[in-house]
Amino acid sequence: MDDLQPSDRRSPPADALSVSEVTSRVKEHVESRFADVWITGEISNLVRASSGHVYLSLKDETAVLRAVVWRGVLAQLAIEPADGLAVICHGRIEVYPPRGTYQLSIDRLHAVGTGTLEARFKRLHAALDREGLFAPGRKRPLPRFPRRIAVVTSPTGAAIADFLQTLLARWRCAEVIVVPSRVQGAGAAEEIAAALATAARLAPAVDVIALVRGGGSLEDLWSFNEEAVVRAIHASPVPVVSGVGHETDVTLADLVADLRALTPTDAAVRVSPDGRQVVGTLDMLGERLATGLVRRIDTARERIAFVARSRFFADPERLVRDRRAAVEQHAARLRRLTTAAIDRGRERLAAAAARLEAGSPIKLLARGWSVTWLAHDDAADRAGGGKPPAIPAALKSVAGVAPGAGLVTQLSDGRIWSRVERTDDDALPH
Repeated sequence: MDDLQPSDRRSPPADALSVSEVTSRVKEHVESRFADVWITGEISNLVRASSGHVYLSLKDETAVLRAVVWRGVLAQLAIEPADGLAVICHGRIEVYPPRGTYQLSIDRLHAVGTGTLEARFKRLHAALDREGLFAPGRKRPLPRFPRRIAVVTSPTGAAIADFLQTLLARWRCAEVIVVPSRVQGAGAAEEIAAALATAARLAPAVDVIALVRGGGSLEDLWSFNEEAVVRAIHASPVPVVSGVGHETDVTLADLVADLRALTPTDAAVRVSPDGRQVVGTLDMLGERLATGLVRRIDTARERIAFVARSRFFADPERLVRDRRAAVEQHAARLRRLTTAAIDRGRERLAAAAARLEAGSPIKLLARGWSVTWLAHDDAADRAGGGKPPAIPAALKSVAGVAPGAGLVTQLSDGRIWSRVERTDDDALPH
């Protein structure tokens, strides 16, 4: 302590500044000198607060600057701020006394060149392409004669005027429903996605949705490269036609849409038939129909005239006479055929009767043949029972016929009863 110089032992000055006074002077000095500045840097640490404000940092190789985009300004920005985006922004430096910090309050934001946006375009395109969102096989055909068309666009832009002018010149039969949405700037992508969903839910349902916007730079059209818009088009249950920018402008919305139109005017052409051509086709079909009807009427008249000149109309009773004569001819032929069939049947019956009579046992007996069977008692014994059989069995062999057995022999004029004295088994000569 003894080594201290006298100057080090001075009492604090009575006019020392307070923290608030220093901060106030710094605020006044800084904000007055940096009220209108353009700053380039890369966005990092982006946070979207529940209040709607966006907090972020701008950085380069050696320093970091805190920045904020107030909720009311966000919708006016040219592009949506995102981490990793190289930007040039405009605003003013503000000092926040309670924390003794400063930040850039951004009111304009642009991408630095097109390299950064093109890189983001390629990365998002590759990721969505792997999911199949751009596959040609999922493209749906457009209705040939749409009755209700929804148009998602800015209601105050030139695109809607071009679209409606072309559509009215081609196809006045369709009802057009404009679903308004911002088409540029921060937050526009979310609005476009919401408008597409609204268009798909309209009742009565629309037949096709046209998403249109006029030309501009890559930055101006960037909302149509945002993932929210691409997925909204992909999820739409209604076919979507994208007509964004000029012919050379290609956005991810164009690639995922069911049909890409080159311009808003071309979109109106793609979603509608040519009314004059339709009318011409209908006139041609009407003429063909009228010509065909006249031809059919003439043919019918000729047929009626031909029939009127026929003999049936000249003498209607002749048809009855001809039919009656035909019936009589058929009846006579039927009678002839019936008589012939009966005669043939009688002849076949007589022949059969003759054959039966020739083979009759009675006829055989008359020629000297006879039939012999055992007497009733012996026949009953041979049958193994006590009663004779109802029909005697004729003897065909001497086997089993013992001497003394009673026999009955049937001749043509009566029966002979006899008894067996003996039997021989000598067969008749053949």
